[in-house]
Amino acid sequence: IFKQNLSYNKSMLTKNELRKKAKDIRKSLDIEQLSHKICKKIENLPEYKNAEHVMLFYPKKYEIDLRKILHDKTKNFYLPKTSGENLLVCPYSSAQNLVEGDFGILEPSSSPVSAEILDLILIPALAVGKNLKRIGYGKGFYDRFLNNNQNLKNITKIVPIPSALVFEKVPFDENDASFDFYVDEN
Repeated sequence: IFKQNLSYNKSMLTKNELRKKAKDIRKSLDIEQLSHKICKKIENLPEYKNAEHVMLFYPKKYEIDLRKILHDKTKNFYLPKTSGENLLVCPYSSAQNLVEGDFGILEPSSSPVSAEILDLILIPALAVGKNLKRIGYGKGFYDRFLNNNQNLKNITKIVPIPSALVFEKVPFDENDASFDFYVDEN
């Protein structure tokens, strides 16, 4: 877990170069083992223990798989659903059927609820920087979701990610949302 505020360095890789590099690195990792370790670390965080309403993401290939924490019966879980250019917050239970969304990601079929209900948001990323910026897939869904919902400013935002995808700094612009900290296997 790392908290620090660092400035952007213009000599680093571009976002697209970093996306490509991160995708190549991810293919060489044991995601199943890393997911297990990262889930255990998340479950031990005070921010997780104190949360009642947790939004996580359904994993794409080579992403950290957070489904291991869904056994926690003390939490209410939510998954994102895309709607146009927006992310919606939808309740999820393991008994619920998921449907394939616009980008081939499984999404809940439940009706959306207000994002204000959330206590904790687990955010996907291809790479993160110690400057608390993330590189996503380039569509801006999480950036819009976090930036356009003023009530999410005080909600803890964590990126679960392998340490191999943590860089000193990553490029960012004014539209890129920050997160509070990342959790890796270490």
